[in-house]
Amino acid sequence: MLKLLGQAGERVMSQTLATARRVMSQLRHDPRTIALVLVVPCVLMTTLRFVYDHHLRVFDQAGTPLLAVFPLATMFVVSSVAVLRERRNGTLERLLTTPISRLALLGGYAIAFALLATVQAISVCALALGPLDLHVAGPTAMVLVLCVAIAILGMGLGLLASAFAQTEFQVVQFFPAAIYPQMLLAGLLVARQRMPGVLHAISDAMPLSYAVDAMHHLSHQHGVAPALWGDLAIVVGFAVASVALGAVTLRRQTA
Repeated sequence: MLKLLGQAGERVMSQTLATARRVMSQLRHDPRTIALVLVVPCVLMTTLRFVYDHHLRVFDQAGTPLLAVFPLATMFVVSSVAVLRERRNGTLERLLTTPISRLALLGGYAIAFALLATVQAISVCALALGPLDLHVAGPTAMVLVLCVAIAILGMGLGLLASAFAQTEFQVVQFFPAAIYPQMLLAGLLVARQRMPGVLHAISDAMPLSYAVDAMHHLSHQHGVAPALWGDLAIVVGFAVASVALGAVTLRRQTA
């Protein structure tokens, strides 16, 4: 029995890694996606730095929370469009008729996009905390860890959104519905404690709120506060839940 379970586990792992390599190979040959993931967030952060060129303290206050927004938004778009494209061109249809399991298939997507998210987080954090001179009171390593977790959350939400879209245009329509309300209620414009009770309750159900709270902790507090670990755990929990829901909704669907 244990031998059979071990063989099944090895088979799933092999299928997962094969899927991840295939997705990464496709991404490497897609310069527009690479630019969206790696270049656009850096350009936006640089633009923000020049906007507050004579108000560096304001840049520190605004720039740190936005490190949570850029990975979420870009990975949502990239992952949702990539998976929908494979549905539309029949790749997913063919894969689901093979012995590959849904767990291995989605795991391969998750690994590929998680690696891309990690590269994105490293590049944006290196630019912001280095040449752009963004000051963060907390540990730099925690900023990076949180950015990676947020990017993976965006990936999970994108995988979930792709299940309900028939075209790439519909994915674009899902973006403002899924991301803009979170940006408005996450505490970027007004502290969540100052919001009306109903809006505060709604913001409590949105993962970006906890990501922004965690960034605020890192921006103003030395060390790692217990509240930061709680916020990070919630972000990771939302990411795992969204990927799991994406697995449930993963099905054959061609144009």
